[in-house]
Amino acid sequence: MPLFKNLIAYRVGAGWSAPSLSALEEALQGASFHPCGPTEALSVGWVPPRGEEHGAMAEAVDGHWILRLAVERRVVPPSTIRGELEARCKAIEAEQGRKPGRKEKRDLKDEIVQTLMPRAFAKRTLHWLWLHPAEHLLVVGAASTRGAEVMLQALGDLMADMRHVIPLAPLHTAMSAAAGMAQWLSEQDPPPGFAIERDLELKDPGEDRSVVRYARHHLALDEIAQHIQEGKMPTRLAMNWEDRISFVLTDTLALKRLAMPDVEKTPAGEDGFDADVAITTGELASLLSGLIEALGGEAPPSMTGAALPAELTTMEN
Repeated sequence: MPLFKNLIAYRVGAGWSAPSLSALEEALQGASFHPCGPTEALSVGWVPPRGEEHGAMAEAVDGHWILRLAVERRVVPPSTIRGELEARCKAIEAEQGRKPGRKEKRDLKDEIVQTLMPRAFAKRTLHWLWLHPAEHLLVVGAASTRGAEVMLQALGDLMADMRHVIPLAPLHTAMSAAAGMAQWLSEQDPPPGFAIERDLELKDPGEDRSVVRYARHHLALDEIAQHIQEGKMPTRLAMNWEDRISFVLTDTLALKRLAMPDVEKTPAGEDGFDADVAITTGELASLLSGLIEALGGEAPPSMTGAALPAELTTMEN
């Protein structure tokens, strides 16, 4: 059972003090997941990583902490809201001889949402978080920084409540992922341990925003180098690490479509979970280390100017 299909890595500030595992467990129990109430649009909380009812909320395997966050959203389809709003506006116009104003329409929309919310379908998703305190590394199961926000906020709130405010910054490298991919494709020379596979997306950052995609296609083509010379930059590139992990690297340093055959072969059950964690963390740590080296080494966040919200980057006094 692979833990991650997509991931984004963050660096934890060097001054962070990790809580004890028992204290973390207690805090997680206090912030456990509860399904959305009839009028709640969103519910976020922690669940046992092993999937066992009343199981431990924090799992530690060889110093790696594994957490799992549940996010449930109750969403009323926009088309339903629009249809009901249009019907109510027409009724007001027919009965009162006037069209509702902007504020009245907004109030009507809010009323419609609240009325329909108890009948709305609730969709629940589960997300993995891997925290390695010794290496000051956090990995979240998300395909984009926007998708990671709910996980970072939940973890930040949890640590703040424990008085262990966790400073985080996206993992940065001296060479951008886009520049690295452009170099490897132009020279047809991937870095040691890596192989280029058969999917690629290039985008022109200029006004026309043109896009070129190759799917299941041999990428040793002169035309790809020509696209890069003309200013198009790689935004997604399928790669392989040591014939053990296949993935798609993005220009934001996110890893998508992760496939790890060795993890998929591990047995089910409790022992299988421990084996999954041990193999996954070991393999992904090796991949991330190799990727950082291939992109010129790790660079401090200040070099790129990127940062997380203040509540996640403030060091504990």
